[in-house]
Amino acid sequence: MTVLTIVEHPAAILEKNCRPVTQFDSKLKRLVRDMQETMIKADGVGLAAPQIGLDIRLAIVDVEDEHGLIVLINPELVESSGKQTDIEGCLSFPDLYGEVTRPNVIQIKAFNVKGQPYTFRAEGFLARAILHEMDHLDGILFTSKVTKYIPAEELERVDS
Repeated sequence: MTVLTIVEHPAAILEKNCRPVTQFDSKLKRLVRDMQETMIKADGVGLAAPQIGLDIRLAIVDVEDEHGLIVLINPELVESSGKQTDIEGCLSFPDLYGEVTRPNVIQIKAFNVKGQPYTFRAEGFLARAILHEMDHLDGILFTSKVTKYIPAEELERVDS
């Protein structure tokens, strides 16, 4: 596996609407493994293809719960409800954090690495992580949704 370079803002690809994945092959499976390795090394919970410089609708999420790695290929939001506000960060914006409001419960449809469609329901932090990564595929950055920025030093005090 390979640890890939994470693209940081203001790279143009981060604000691009990505094209659908059409090839479900061994190259895609290898890319997903490399993205997973990169995300783990960066201590993230999600990573989208534009964050590694690729213009495709592929993202992964792993919030270390019972679901394990979730691969989102050509994902679509089917349904959402409720509201939650919490602090978000992004691997493409090192040391930048802010409060973002998102739906609390979501249902998505997507494809797995074999090209098989599936639907998935998530709530709370997992829903937040999935929506954050899906936004990347549409060129939407979390900074456009921040209602209040949180200094990194303040977060460190909370985590202690």
